[in-house]
Amino acid sequence: MKLLIQGNNIEVTEAIHNYVEEKLENAVKHFQQLTSKVDVHLSVAHNSRVSDRAKAEVTVYASGKVIRAQEHSGDLYASIDLVADKIARQLRKYKEKHLDKKTQESPKTAEMVTPEPVEEDLLRDRAPELPEDVVRVKYFAMPPMGVEEAKDQLQLVDHDFYVFRNENTGEINVIYERNHGGYGVIQPRNSNGHTHGTLHEKAQGSNGKNASLSEEEELRESPPAAEV
Repeated sequence: MKLLIQGNNIEVTEAIHNYVEEKLENAVKHFQQLTSKVDVHLSVAHNSRVSDRAKAEVTVYASGKVIRAQEHSGDLYASIDLVADKIARQLRKYKEKHLDKKTQESPKTAEMVTPEPVEEDLLRDRAPELPEDVVRVKYFAMPPMGVEEAKDQLQLVDHDFYVFRNENTGEINVIYERNHGGYGVIQPRNSNGHTHGTLHEKAQGSNGKNASLSEEEELRESPPAAEV
């Protein structure tokens, strides 16, 4: 397992490095066959009046999936403990829901499947350009998927929303956690006001009237801004 530890506003001392390494190894020890890389980002806020100023973020790359967790507390070591426990629970949940299910359903076969290589240079010959007011930009692969798979991914990345390419329409969609429970999906609307996909069709009543949310309700249910 490849482990990368970075610090922001804090020096990653040998003691901190060893503590993180021990905690993360214990957290992923039952999932070593899934885990290829673990990124850890530690940060401490300058403002001493902030109670939860110590933050620990962990990103695990497992079987082509990204599993992320973050925790805040008043003590850096406590944040590391909390995030290690959280990432272990998410890995266990992922394994039980996906890999164990595939093992039960997959027929036995002697055929060898060659994995397709992942393109590393996503930018190719393009040069990234950042507007002045943007703090950070991330580039990532966006394979097509259905809404159910996108919902599973949302639960793994520990965020309020997840951006994905809808396999039915080829368009970029956003799935998010609604304030009052459940999930919502944001789809692009064409210049003529029409949308694509089964979600829009389900929003139409049987009598042809539009049963979708009003504009005020849509604004209320929009996902909060968060760091991806």
